[in-house]
Amino acid sequence: MQVVVAVAEAGGFSAAGRRLRLVQSAVSATVRAVERELDVPLFDRSTHRVVPTAAGAAFVAAARTALSAAEQVHAAVDAARGVLRGRVTLGVMQGLLGGLPPAIGALRRAHPGVIVRLRQAPAEEIIDEVRAGAVDLAVVALTRRPRGLVGIELMRDRMVALAGPRTDLPDARVTLAELAQHPFVDISPGWAIRHVVDRAFRAAGVERAGVFETNDILAAVELVRADLGVTIFPATLAAMFPDLRSVAIRRAPTWTAGVVHRRGPLVPAAAALLEHLERTGSHG
Repeated sequence: MQVVVAVAEAGGFSAAGRRLRLVQSAVSATVRAVERELDVPLFDRSTHRVVPTAAGAAFVAAARTALSAAEQVHAAVDAARGVLRGRVTLGVMQGLLGGLPPAIGALRRAHPGVIVRLRQAPAEEIIDEVRAGAVDLAVVALTRRPRGLVGIELMRDRMVALAGPRTDLPDARVTLAELAQHPFVDISPGWAIRHVVDRAFRAAGVERAGVFETNDILAAVELVRADLGVTIFPATLAAMFPDLRSVAIRRAPTWTAGVVHRRGPLVPAAAALLEHLERTGSHG
């Protein structure tokens, strides 16, 4: 079951092998054996990315439940012995990774047997993976109440304009209309920063010239550093680039970040990590 789930999550046999530390031939042989036993193909191998068939998707969903139950059994035995071990998969969107090490470090110091696996993707994709059970916890921007999930707010932050050293943006507070007069570096649609920025400009009735668009925070920063445009980031994220100018925005949009998870009890390793996240208020 673990091999089939890994292939589905990684999107290929080689990637699943790297995750499981198995050679590709062993992964392929295991999947074929399961398919022979069930007498149904679990994956469509005709595309560049290996995709589960309808039967494969049903198998993966049930396998995740079974694997989680098995992990809870092991965790219960460990807990009875006073030991916390296991794995926790933590989803995180770009811009929020920087604040996580304190919480992860505290968890590892308290429970060295816990392994944390990080999964980075856009907020909506990560939230879907939480719903599917592929991710235990996710630290994301809370742009809206996550349907069917528990959402816990960790922090709120004002967003600021980020400009290059030679951009003729005033040091005083600026309006969104003033920012719209400059070439704009946008984060790609689907990312939470883009959602918050789009909503702010719509509310102000202002259109901006999105000259650049990227799904990479560091690429956006490099474009701003080269004075090719301005962008809007949460203040805590902008502070990570002290060579750039952070300019306050009048009626600035608010950036809210938090952790989401499925309803019901968490596996002990995930519950311990959640406790440290809430304690440290990790936000990046």
